[in-house]
Amino acid sequence: MIKICGMREAENIRQVERLGIDWLGMIFWPQSKRYVAERPDYLPTRAKRVGVFVDTTINDIVAHVNEFELDLIQLHGHESPDFISGLRNATDRPFIKAFNIASTQDLIQTRDYEGIVDYFLFDTKGKSVGGNGEKFDWSVLTDYHGETPFLLSGGIGPDDASRVKSFHHPRCIGIDLNSRFEEAPALKDINALKQFIDHLNRL
Repeated sequence: MIKICGMREAENIRQVERLGIDWLGMIFWPQSKRYVAERPDYLPTRAKRVGVFVDTTINDIVAHVNEFELDLIQLHGHESPDFISGLRNATDRPFIKAFNIASTQDLIQTRDYEGIVDYFLFDTKGKSVGGNGEKFDWSVLTDYHGETPFLLSGGIGPDDASRVKSFHHPRCIGIDLNSRFEEAPALKDINALKQFIDHLNRL
């Protein structure tokens, strides 16, 4: 399963969806270079729409769910299990909780979210909340023994198809791609994505 995050431009969204992408993410965090301030003229009809939020309010999330008709909610800040439980009372969408990982120690924080969210996303611990374009040591995830399925993220680029294909974990359900496939913030390189996906499928 492939998720492309940081989408904003209508035609770019249309082109990415044509590649057979499963999930398409839009970032609703004003500090992001990929911030979506208004609804694009085109939104995916086949790929699932994922809204990415960072430490905002339940009302703000629900408003975006309704306006953009989101299928999933990704929380990429310091949202507590109690906050997410409250959010579940306000919307029936599935939840992804992102964690920034650098070492085995960082996996401990996932324990409090077992049974609270539907998916985890493991990203690189960096200067920004996400979209740093840097990888973390994926071997750290051999120490993840939770039950929650996860997406692998963090600096996956056009030359990483073989590395992705060789990564195995019973709870890994897919990958998340973003900044390494961009011509500019929120503008994905369609040719690079297509070549990567074709390479991945041939392996």
